[in-house]
Amino acid sequence: MERFTLRSPIPASATALYDWHARPAAFARLAPPWERVKVASVVGNFGDGQRVTLRASLVGPVGKDWVAELFEVVPGRQFRDRQLRGPFAEWTHTHRFLADGPAASVLEDDIEYRLPLGGLGRLFGGGLVRGKLDAMFAYRHAVTASDLRRHAPFAHRPPLTVGVTGSSGLIGSELVNFLSAGGHRVARLVRGPVKPAPYDDGTTSRTWTPDAPLDPATLAGLDAVIHLAGDGIADGRWTAAKKARIRDSRVGPTARLAEAVVAAKVPVFLSASAVGVYGVGGDEVLTEDSPAGTGFLADVGQAWEGPTHRAADAGVRVVNLRIGVVLTPKGGALGKQLPAFRTGNGAVLGGGTQYVSWITLNDLIGGIHHALMTETMRGPINLTAPNPVTNRDFGRTLADVLNRPYLLTVPAPALRLLFGELADAALLASLRVRPARLTAAGYAFDHPDLVFALRSVLGR
Repeated sequence: MERFTLRSPIPASATALYDWHARPAAFARLAPPWERVKVASVVGNFGDGQRVTLRASLVGPVGKDWVAELFEVVPGRQFRDRQLRGPFAEWTHTHRFLADGPAASVLEDDIEYRLPLGGLGRLFGGGLVRGKLDAMFAYRHAVTASDLRRHAPFAHRPPLTVGVTGSSGLIGSELVNFLSAGGHRVARLVRGPVKPAPYDDGTTSRTWTPDAPLDPATLAGLDAVIHLAGDGIADGRWTAAKKARIRDSRVGPTARLAEAVVAAKVPVFLSASAVGVYGVGGDEVLTEDSPAGTGFLADVGQAWEGPTHRAADAGVRVVNLRIGVVLTPKGGALGKQLPAFRTGNGAVLGGGTQYVSWITLNDLIGGIHHALMTETMRGPINLTAPNPVTNRDFGRTLADVLNRPYLLTVPAPALRLLFGELADAALLASLRVRPARLTAAGYAFDHPDLVFALRSVLGR
């Protein structure tokens, strides 16, 4: 029998730590972004006898189920799970929450496991499994500590009921899990008829049709609305039809949602935007006080934010979330780059001197939450890490983290040939953005440094 144990200090009481783990969204928060694992079903409430089926992707759509059962659940102190079916010959995991004062605790994960095939399994797979456990639980403990640290300053306030559009997207899905695991009630604003969820994830759903006027009754009882929906910007060449979808999926729906927020008297409205509102930029540092730029993305950004001003004029606390390049292997810019970099084919784009204003997905979620809970925050806020880097330095850092060469360059004309207008507007544009208002509001980044950020999100 092999054994793995990890202990970490947590800035919350043992009771708060246990309660966080007991909520349905906690497992999704703990799943490392480099692993393709999702909850397929949950049978029973949290406690002795609950069964959870996980689906782990092996190759593409081919997956393997892992069925675990909870036992010896002691509220506020521990719970255990054992594998009923899965990749191990035997697996028993004890989660302990040890008090370390009234507002601090220690999280201990203690796992006893046995690999299949006996000695052969240990010989050929022992080191690999141990390495995966080290990376996985280092990530899990970091996320647990971060989430509870972010929720702690607002723990004295009652939980919010928050409506979220784009709740199944890259950002929205993570935000929903963060809020739900933190004890808030989340209402997903979904397109079309509400479909039964495969299991109770702690959220509810309400129908929202972006292209039609929204009945204010749909937003009844909400303390805030977070609007994240919009057509992808960098998922193909910009034809005239694509540019129309980018604009139309943002401007009209935001206007209709803002009108309903005012009519329903929802006090807080957070609406996504992007750092592209500053145009193509250059070497100058851009803050929220910098003027809007020119070009397609800048025009879309201004038109996107425009309808929210009417809600602000009506007394709603409005925050425009100007989001930078989001780092996660699940998708987005990093997800697109990883295959090339992992095979040693990462390349400098154009001259490589253009600035990239990046932020990890977890810091982005934390920043949105900070804006939601901080009553003095209004207007545009830049959701980027405090240390933007050039494209050349970004690629070099990523290659170093992956231990791969970084020798290639894709010239600007080739990028324009491949991507058309998108090349100059996004790939070659330089945006050196700083999160001045977020920092001034006391937000503490988990990943201000690119090296640590990439190691964290890639499990390196």
